[in-house]
Amino acid sequence: MGERESLDLLIRGGTLLTMSEDMEVIENPEIGIRGGEIRFVKHDRKEPSSHNAKETIDASGAIIMPGLINTHTHLPMVAFRGLADDLALMDWLQNHIFPVEAKFVNREMVYHSSLLSMAEMILSGTTTFCDGYFFEDGVAEAALDAGMRGVPCQGFVDFPTSDIPDPEKRGAVAEAFIKKWSNVSTLINPALFCHAPYTCSPETLSEIKGISRAANVPFLIHLAETRDEVSDIRDRYGKTPTRHLHSLGILDENTIAVHCVWLEDEEIQILAECGVKVSHNPESNMKLAAGIAPIPEMLKRGITVGIGTDGAASNNNLDLLTEMDTAAKLHKVSSMDPTVMDAKTVLKMATIEGAKVLGLDGRVGSIEAGKRADIIIIDTMKPHLTPMYNPYSHIVYSASGADVSVTIIDGKVIMMNRHLLNMNIDDIIKRIIKISEDISRTTAAGD
Repeated sequence: MGERESLDLLIRGGTLLTMSEDMEVIENPEIGIRGGEIRFVKHDRKEPSSHNAKETIDASGAIIMPGLINTHTHLPMVAFRGLADDLALMDWLQNHIFPVEAKFVNREMVYHSSLLSMAEMILSGTTTFCDGYFFEDGVAEAALDAGMRGVPCQGFVDFPTSDIPDPEKRGAVAEAFIKKWSNVSTLINPALFCHAPYTCSPETLSEIKGISRAANVPFLIHLAETRDEVSDIRDRYGKTPTRHLHSLGILDENTIAVHCVWLEDEEIQILAECGVKVSHNPESNMKLAAGIAPIPEMLKRGITVGIGTDGAASNNNLDLLTEMDTAAKLHKVSSMDPTVMDAKTVLKMATIEGAKVLGLDGRVGSIEAGKRADIIIIDTMKPHLTPMYNPYSHIVYSASGADVSVTIIDGKVIMMNRHLLNMNIDDIIKRIIKISEDISRTTAAGD
């Protein structure tokens, strides 16, 4: 671009982790942004800039990096945060979560709860999410209002839900959802989500996967999360969950399998050969005592793996920075090998590899000219972040979401100095408190 071409935003100073293919680290960079696009990335620009910019951010004493990518969550479930803790997965789902969802999940609840989750994610450095739930129209609308990049996934199960009272209409719902959201905004990329092999019949799985394949959008599913799931599916179909999906033709490069805790070695190879992507949710897996996914082995086989928080009802936060710390340490101690899941590997999982999982790596996940400007700035001038020898280790092992000072999505600054610029967080919190009070009264009454 011309030296005097005007910019919307200029970022100068600090340490830039590009997360590009060569993992370039740039000191004192200059990043030019116009129309939501990264126009250039320059090295060691100590002299005053020659570019005209509407806004300039001085990132001295900070780390600049791509926005984090949460590859799996259930954003509206923030309304159930802390409602039913310290329980096994099936007890948690069947006796607590499913009943309260039947009573309280509606479009308004989904919209406002999603806004609260998005505020939490923006404040902790997440710029892109992949969500699976009911009334996903409400999630998509919240994302547009919050200015977040998202992959909202309309959810499906075989029993009646508040948004799909007649499960037989699931195909029409899926097609309408994709049609509605495919061309609304470059921030929104619709997808479809079958909850799990134990809540979706082979007919449901095949139908929804067929629709997603025809539309060329991602298909998500919880897979092999617990030993009980493996036993249940084996009893029903004579196969493990992974082999069951494989026999149905579900597994391909547009399938995102979530959790993947209980996999045999041959099943890991099946996922690799089919090109399946994986979302790793370590804190949720630990809290529900689901187990430890064989992520290091998946990476060795060439499987693309991203990181997700799962929902705030089973985590209980949406902070991907602390999720990275957990992911790295969990696999080190489980393998008794401190070299596995090193900081660079884990940070890639939360950025460029997460973008690959969602099929968005051509647009986001790294800071390079031509990509969309999804960028966060982490303030390192703090006691717990001083001194800094290795920025990758700093991010994974020392930082938390509270250290993010600036969040930029599609070239727009939406959080500056810990202040959300286009969301009224007080009103959002008040709405969710009201929902929680209604839930508390109902559950206390035993209704």
